[in-house]
Amino acid sequence: MDLSSDIIRRVMPAKLPPRAIVGIVLFAAFTIFITWRAKLLESNLVSLSQTPSLVNKAAPDFSLETLSGARVSLADYRGKRVVVSFWASWCGPCRLEMPELRSFYKQYHQDSGKFEFLAISLDKDRADAAAFANEEKFPFPVLLDPHSTTADAYGVDGIPTMFVIDENGKVVFGQIGYNAGLNYVLAQELDIKINPASAGAVVNESSR
Repeated sequence: MDLSSDIIRRVMPAKLPPRAIVGIVLFAAFTIFITWRAKLLESNLVSLSQTPSLVNKAAPDFSLETLSGARVSLADYRGKRVVVSFWASWCGPCRLEMPELRSFYKQYHQDSGKFEFLAISLDKDRADAAAFANEEKFPFPVLLDPHSTTADAYGVDGIPTMFVIDENGKVVFGQIGYNAGLNYVLAQELDIKINPASAGAVVNESSR
């Protein structure tokens, strides 16, 4: 018996129960899958188009649970423009984008406004999504998509990914990855004009 075999014999039990072996294999497979999925989603996928294929198509409806336990569907907001953002607490670029969405929403959204934000978390663990949302004090609904069912329906291959859906349920804008000019993009897609002469003040396009 060589030295390596002797070390393995001393460290490893002579015989593991079949259930233990199956458990170890399943855990290893799950860990590999989660790591692969996380890396795939967090990448910006530079090799692919930064405009999602869903743009100019009907937005798939969805019904998801919020952190508060309510159910929210896209159809609830028909007649408004809806910004749908896919994110996760473990995603670095998402941690840059989400506070910007919060600031934009708090500055320009009104109860009688014509747009809404829906932040769809892909966190597997509800507590992780809740911790980040509470820390950042998001003023918009945070929805849970732990199995990526809705993300798959929207063709999400990387996060953050953002869509703007018009009043009739059509995707009019999509973006993969973090955009440093996010405020200007949102202002354009939500018919809000940024007035250069007043340091970020905005007026509705319809009021011009």
